[in-house]
Amino acid sequence: MDEAARVVVVEDDPTVRGAVDAYLRANGYAVAAYGDGIAARRAISAGPPDLVIVDRMLPGISGDELCREIRSISDVPIMMLTALGQVEDRIDGLEAGADDYLAKPFSLRELLLRVGALVRRARVAGSAAEIIAGEFRVDPVRRRVWLRGVEVVLTAREHDLLVFLVRNPDRVIGRDEILREVWGWTVGDGATVTVHVRRLREKIETDPQSPQHLHTEWGVGYFFSPQGRAG
Repeated sequence: MDEAARVVVVEDDPTVRGAVDAYLRANGYAVAAYGDGIAARRAISAGPPDLVIVDRMLPGISGDELCREIRSISDVPIMMLTALGQVEDRIDGLEAGADDYLAKPFSLRELLLRVGALVRRARVAGSAAEIIAGEFRVDPVRRRVWLRGVEVVLTAREHDLLVFLVRNPDRVIGRDEILREVWGWTVGDGATVTVHVRRLREKIETDPQSPQHLHTEWGVGYFFSPQGRAG
């Protein structure tokens, strides 16, 4: 990468924090590491980095709470580290605003690959041309979205998901393909897609319970209808 991406690591375990810090630095990232959420919150408020890696279980302020606070001021990509392996726990992290999660114990190599994918998707907009899809206007370069002329504020992952769907109108897309194309995962938990689709619906649909644009094809996947129709 031309300019070192700035990564904030928030992890109270000094062994894990040191290993992640050293590994990312060795692979070209500029890292600031913190042992608690309060110190990290001050640093992030002063200037959002390119990526935040946050442990879910932190002293002082939980990872979920820190995630929500970051989301209130920035759409910076967030990866959550968690020792909790249940699907419900991972969903809670995603609901708090995380874009990705990695369960402990984890491979530093896998962490590096996921960090790279998050940073690339945040930095690289793809096509420079604006996309007009029905009442939606999407600017991939500036990473902005308007619906009926009103800007919709999305997180980095929600934006990437919407851009992918908008570029594939009225095509039913399975969760595995979405994970591969939007997250860069060849293997992953479909619940990740489910949570982000729900969050996206809450922002673009007048009635998320009766969506006009982002539909579910039960047992198959999702499709985006630019013109809008009852699903």
